[in-house]
Amino acid sequence: MNVALIQTNIIWENPSENRKKSEEKINALKESVDLIVLPEMFTTGFTMHPNLVAETMDGATILWLKEIAKAKNCAITGSLVITENDNFYNRMVFVFPNGEIQHYDKKHLFTLAGEDKIYTSGKDKVIVKYNDWKICLQVCYDLRFPVFSRNTEYYDLLIYVASWPKARTNAWDILLKARAVENLSYVIGVNRIGTDNNNFEYIGHSQIIDELGDFIIVPTENEGVFIADLDKNKMLETRNKLNFLEDKDRFCFV
Repeated sequence: MNVALIQTNIIWENPSENRKKSEEKINALKESVDLIVLPEMFTTGFTMHPNLVAETMDGATILWLKEIAKAKNCAITGSLVITENDNFYNRMVFVFPNGEIQHYDKKHLFTLAGEDKIYTSGKDKVIVKYNDWKICLQVCYDLRFPVFSRNTEYYDLLIYVASWPKARTNAWDILLKARAVENLSYVIGVNRIGTDNNNFEYIGHSQIIDELGDFIIVPTENEGVFIADLDKNKMLETRNKLNFLEDKDRFCFV
């Protein structure tokens, strides 16, 4: 599966301009890809003002994602602020080339920023099936909770979209590698760059790691699009040889 990571400086609370920026990067791709991954809250930045920017599942950004998926004949994923049933969600959407959508609502809300006071937590772990791949969707702070991401479903790829600040970049790098190794899975982490309106700085470090903890895409602080081809058969060969997942603890979460 050919994957493109979009690492970009997000304009604060400006969905139309952020869609435009992302579309320019996507249209500049010189090769076809199967999946495009955008950061957390890619239309607004990590805002605690959802009342100013929230959209519906019939809104402009969802329509835009469907158009991109159809035009590029690929899937596209990232999170945005969604309002539904009088609640706000930090919702990661996965849009298929045919316009079908599956979504995951961020379970672990970032209490340090008060996200838990404003947004509603998701309840369910979500595994998407796409092109013979099983893909687990996660958002930012979920990365710190390994029981939630434990590979009981034998997924092939774990994706984290994030607004992870520079001050904790070391933790981001360490935990992404840990999730890959412990779950014998490819892991994608896509983070933003730039400085937001709360003066938090982000330096990206978007990356792809294989099931042994080796980089497929090496972290960088530069804005850009990073492309890699993931080999599922190679990953499964490693998993069959090492077989560590068969010895896992039978945790469950509530």
